[in-house]
Amino acid sequence: MLLSLVLHTYSMRYVLPAAVMMGTAPTYVLAWGAWRLLSAVLPARFYREVDDRLYTIYQSMVLFFFENYTGVQVIIYGDLPKSKENVIYLSNHQCTVDWIIADMMAIRQNALGHVRYVLKDGLKWLPLYGWYFSQHGGVYVKRSAKFNEKEMREKLRAQMKAETPMYLVIFPEGTRYNPEIPKVIADSQTFAEKEGLAILKHVLTPRVKATHVAIDTMKDYLDAVYDVTVAYEGTVDHKGQRKLAPSMTEFLCKECPRVHIFVDRIELKDIPEEQMYMRRWLHERFEIKDKLLIEFYDAKDSKRRNKFPGKSVHSKLSLKKTLPSLLFLGGLTASMLLTESGRKLYVRTWIYGTLIGCLWVSIKP
Repeated sequence: MLLSLVLHTYSMRYVLPAAVMMGTAPTYVLAWGAWRLLSAVLPARFYREVDDRLYTIYQSMVLFFFENYTGVQVIIYGDLPKSKENVIYLSNHQCTVDWIIADMMAIRQNALGHVRYVLKDGLKWLPLYGWYFSQHGGVYVKRSAKFNEKEMREKLRAQMKAETPMYLVIFPEGTRYNPEIPKVIADSQTFAEKEGLAILKHVLTPRVKATHVAIDTMKDYLDAVYDVTVAYEGTVDHKGQRKLAPSMTEFLCKECPRVHIFVDRIELKDIPEEQMYMRRWLHERFEIKDKLLIEFYDAKDSKRRNKFPGKSVHSKLSLKKTLPSLLFLGGLTASMLLTESGRKLYVRTWIYGTLIGCLWVSIKP
């Protein structure tokens, strides 16, 4: 019985991080909402600067748990610049932690507040978060024939007009690579074969629409495109078969010892402008990812497995980057919950904030 209790407690290590990250959301939304009202008569650029700083505080707290708390080793390969740039971040997609990896890269360039996401449309209904991500410059898109190119271009142009720093995260596969759902992988490979494209093993055939619209719209605004390949160590079973990448819960339970991140910085001049040519270019980039992942997971030489080729850097995130944000947001939330009026405001923020957010995103993209 004691052993069972110990094991149960061990498996619940994600509860505290999840409680803090979710629990501070109303506090954050209240702070952002107050600033939004105060800045109503100010230039959009001034609003964005403070909004980015607020976003940095919240996401730094998130990274405290995903890096400092878990103790995960972040190993970076390639050419990640030290200075911040206006970029599009293209990555393979295999789990919900992939969103956090983009934050890990951005904070190392002091660009955490600049992160915006291209997200699937259904995520806009998330309580509080869905509304805020849109307000922060995120773009919600629908798949296939329902993709609204005009809407995405207008959103990006508005960001450029406001001179918004851009670290736009896109997952071109459109859905997660999941070894436990072989039909999705098979359908992706069948489509590639019909289109005369190389068949990929460890990634899905990328979709070009969102990537093309983003690059085409912002080509004179961007400094570069970051082509990022992510591999989570420990995601191969005893037979050498690839397993499902860690969920956020598993990651917070410290079940992923190391994350390997390969970054290739690409100049805009090296990317074709026409959609049909960009489609071929994007697939070729995913062929490169696939080769990197084949080397990582399937290399015949065991010494070459669980690593990408080339030089690497073990990058450890300082507590100075994350702990102050945790203490600040945690302290504000605790102070609110200590009084009856504060608790009422907290609950009402969850309820009315969610309702207002859902109403807002249903009217405005």
